Amino acid sequence: MPRDNSIKSVLVIGSGPIVIGQACEFDYSGTQACRVLRSEGIRVILINSNPATIMTDPEFADATYIEPITPEVIEKILDKERPDAVLATLGGQTALNAAMALYERGSFEKFGTKLIGADIDAIKRGEDREVFKKIVATIGGESAKSKICHSMQDCLSAVVELKYPVVVRPSFTMGGLGSGIAYNESDLQQIAGAGLRHSPTTEVLLEESIIGWKEYELEVMRDHKDNVVIVCSIENIDPMGVHTGDSITVAPAMTLTDVEYQRLRDLSIAIIREVGVATGGCNIQFAVNPADGRIIVIEMNPRVSRSSALASKATGFPIAKIATKLAIGYTLDEIDNDITKSTPASFEPSLDYIVVKVPRFAFEKFPEADSRLTTTMKSVGEAMAIGRSFPEAMQKALRSLEKNGASFSWNDGNLSELMKKMTTPTEFRLQQVQQAMHLGASIEEVFQATKIDPWFLEQINLINLEAQELKNSGELTKEIIRSAKMMGFSDLQIANLRNVTESQIKQTRLSFNLHPVYKTVDTCAGEFAALTPYYYSAYDEESEVLPRTKEAVIILGSGPNRIGQGIEFDYSCVHASFALRKAGYETIMINCNPETVSTDYDTSDRLYFEPLTLEDVLEVIEAESKAGPILGVIAQLGGQTPLGLARGLMEAGVRILGTSPDAIDLAEERGAFGEILKQNNISAPKYGMANSYEEATKIASDIGYPVLVRPSYVLGGRGMEIVYDEESLQGFIEAATAVTPNHPVLIDKFLDDAIEIDVDALYDGSELYLAGVMEHIEEAGIHSGDSACVIPSISLTKELLVEIRQATEKIAKDVGVLGLINIQFAVSGSPKKLYVLEANPRASRTVPFVAKATGVQLAKAAALIATGVKIPQLRAEEILPKTGDGHANGVSVKEAVLPFNRFRRIDGTGIDTVLGPEMKSTGEVMGIASNFGLAFAKSQTAAFGPLPKSGAVFISLSERDKEPGWRAARDLHELGFKIYSTSGTNTFLAQKGVPSELVRKNSDTNSNQLSANDVITKGLVQLVINTPLGRGSRHDGFLIRTAAVSRSVSCITTIPGFKAAVAGISALQKDDFGIKSLQEWMK
Repeated sequence: MPRDNSIKSVLVIGSGPIVIGQACEFDYSGTQACRVLRSEGIRVILINSNPATIMTDPEFADATYIEPITPEVIEKILDKERPDAVLATLGGQTALNAAMALYERGSFEKFGTKLIGADIDAIKRGEDREVFKKIVATIGGESAKSKICHSMQDCLSAVVELKYPVVVRPSFTMGGLGSGIAYNESDLQQIAGAGLRHSPTTEVLLEESIIGWKEYELEVMRDHKDNVVIVCSIENIDPMGVHTGDSITVAPAMTLTDVEYQRLRDLSIAIIREVGVATGGCNIQFAVNPADGRIIVIEMNPRVSRSSALASKATGFPIAKIATKLAIGYTLDEIDNDITKSTPASFEPSLDYIVVKVPRFAFEKFPEADSRLTTTMKSVGEAMAIGRSFPEAMQKALRSLEKNGASFSWNDGNLSELMKKMTTPTEFRLQQVQQAMHLGASIEEVFQATKIDPWFLEQINLINLEAQELKNSGELTKEIIRSAKMMGFSDLQIANLRNVTESQIKQTRLSFNLHPVYKTVDTCAGEFAALTPYYYSAYDEESEVLPRTKEAVIILGSGPNRIGQGIEFDYSCVHASFALRKAGYETIMINCNPETVSTDYDTSDRLYFEPLTLEDVLEVIEAESKAGPILGVIAQLGGQTPLGLARGLMEAGVRILGTSPDAIDLAEERGAFGEILKQNNISAPKYGMANSYEEATKIASDIGYPVLVRPSYVLGGRGMEIVYDEESLQGFIEAATAVTPNHPVLIDKFLDDAIEIDVDALYDGSELYLAGVMEHIEEAGIHSGDSACVIPSISLTKELLVEIRQATEKIAKDVGVLGLINIQFAVSGSPKKLYVLEANPRASRTVPFVAKATGVQLAKAAALIATGVKIPQLRAEEILPKTGDGHANGVSVKEAVLPFNRFRRIDGTGIDTVLGPEMKSTGEVMGIASNFGLAFAKSQTAAFGPLPKSGAVFISLSERDKEPGWRAARDLHELGFKIYSTSGTNTFLAQKGVPSELVRKNSDTNSNQLSANDVITKGLVQLVINTPLGRGSRHDGFLIRTAAVSRSVSCITTIPGFKAAVAGISALQKDDFGIKSLQEWMK
């Protein structure tokens, strides 16, 4: 049956901000959906709160609403747009939960629309754990023994039957939030208590422990004619007990016998039929007991899942795209396979290569957090690699992580210590296993310690044997190098084993003419020709790279997502590819992140799924230069990853398009950059560079405290700290690992009363286009990635804006920018004076936000400038405005979304939530309105911390903040809020005529008054204002802030944030959220 022609318009619900457990793989799925629907002539309406995504770009939908994903807002869109159908199965748990809420409110009937992709009954059957267990039983499957609990008492009773350890799983949360494994009663109180709070239905499931079992998942699709395909089987290398998102996974599954695989297959097909997912994809998870083969069905997601992006990239079978076509009426046999162009989608993929995915963590950002891996997902990104064997794919994936210590190495170590460490799952467990086996541990001993399947351990053993041969053989022959390369060894690893330099190994390899060839990802194991140029490397005989005649531009992607380098950089790379394809170039993308739109084989003309290391990238360039002409490489759009390769590429004779590596280094090198500022009469805070603690104390006392100290060459503010005295400075230097002349510590005067400003601009060598001036809402010293910011700025005078433009132009010119530059300024003192904090001559994290706020696609313009196009031409082609600089449509506020609720200390208490110069947010949202108050209020709702319209607020201000903060407190009182406060704040507010109820400090245990914590944990307040003194984690403030996070109450820690909240509340009381699509704002 061809498509359902009654569907003329569809509302697609996006997945909101990037949070741990729901990341940019849903941007990939949603973008696919929008593209498919538009290609079918359907009007696409999109709601998503995240400005950093590709899908919220106005070109992907007919009406793009960057609004909070709440039932109230969606109802307004349904009322205004009247779509024929709503598609909610591609936006993760956020979209699914929104659809359920709309159904319960009767919105679908009220506005004459219907849900497509999965119906409400199917969603309930898949999501409701009790109903799902009954379904599993009716089809002859088995679930873990479990009990549903709604209170702590229920949990304690359930354990009597289930016995410890038990797994706690809250209902309707994503990425395992609030889940864990309880080994005793105190664990249960802690984990189940948190789980009941995190679950929107105050419900947790306790189930018998299957820790140590093997975990598998199958990606399944079904159409309304009951055709079912298994797209891919995926196996976790870590046994049960580690969340799938945090485990190293491999596709296809490696350790299933044919009989076991057939059993999982049969169960999956029976489950998808019984649950009733009739038009789309779902993901079903299984546990298998390695001792007796007993199979347990863990759960299913009746939607496109996190693993769908991985399975799509692994097989070339685009699950989201096909799910969208099924949702509008097609059947699997009516859809062509993109790779072969000759087989239908009902023809199951079959792989003749191995795919390995490795998670990327960010524990270094949360040093106080428990670093054990559990059933609560904690990874912030992932890398994937494709190889002809498991060792090859795994070693390529490990080096794709770009993290010290991730790749295997062969050093001496303490075996008994390693054996003890590996019993606990952490991000480095695989490396501990490999090291221990290198030092003599047997497969059986390691299996007993970790329960990792002996087959995988044998593979690691083979890698170690290969390393041994590399180390011990007299000379390196062509055969030995080839054999090592087929096991995934890099030149650098071989060099370390041989005690020589990487370039010596490279010379030896090239003297043997040993290069990888590139194979095409084919979904049919070579049975049908693969026509899509989607490549991976192998040390094999025959290359499959097609010749071409068009001049090519190679774009280096941004690698695995991490805090400080997220989806915003993928956005810029994708835009470059679109713009350059349109300009007539052949575009070639190199990236290793399976979650992104850039690694969709539809985005660029050619895609290489390869690690972003100098060796791997140079080999791709070598292969492509034989295929046809290359104009050059773009390395400034993917963040620090490709920037780090730019100089090495240039030295190898590769042409870098756009801003040169010399210009990039010039902006990083303090002395040279300081000289540019001096020549142009631009001020910067006083600074110095220290190579030792003695130098640091001298510089700091000369400059005057407070100072900002940081290591050189970092991204996302890694390791930065504001230091208020010499004692703290000593602590910082002791904690900062090697401070050496090659890695000095930078010390800047910290302007603590400043307003910080972010500027994005384009420069073509002679003309500047100032794209946007964003003002930070948080106070100075909070990393720009974590600060809420507003465009247009709300407190800068016209004169200051002119001065900012002139300074930006002078810096761009003298640094030698060709493309994008981001400069951070501070405005401080009275009269206001402009200072430059830093300049980054590359695409910044704020590019997508500025693009959405002003309606100008900056990354497209930057890519064209890199190829020699000038700004007047971009204006003529309407890529930039005909005249003038960037102009904000309405008022847009960007707010950061922080992952504090994912991390706990070992004792179960939360980690501190004070923001500082080191970035900690995983994602962002945007609010757009005609005034600042409403835009700010929208951003808070979208960031899961909606401002209350009425109720009570708890306020505790530090000494420094009482004077600037009391008027905001008075305004809240006048808006009808009850105020609770601690003694110092209470007395000060009373002197100013602002009434508040006194609560005791947490540290004052002599009084039996309610404590600051009590008013928060008992739900008496809807907003918490707690400003810490000088950013230290003082104990009272720490307890207040962690209590607020655990109760999901908004907690504001700065005076500018407090004032913005008051403006937001005031606007909310007067006015409801209005909605307007980006396309309407841009008119």
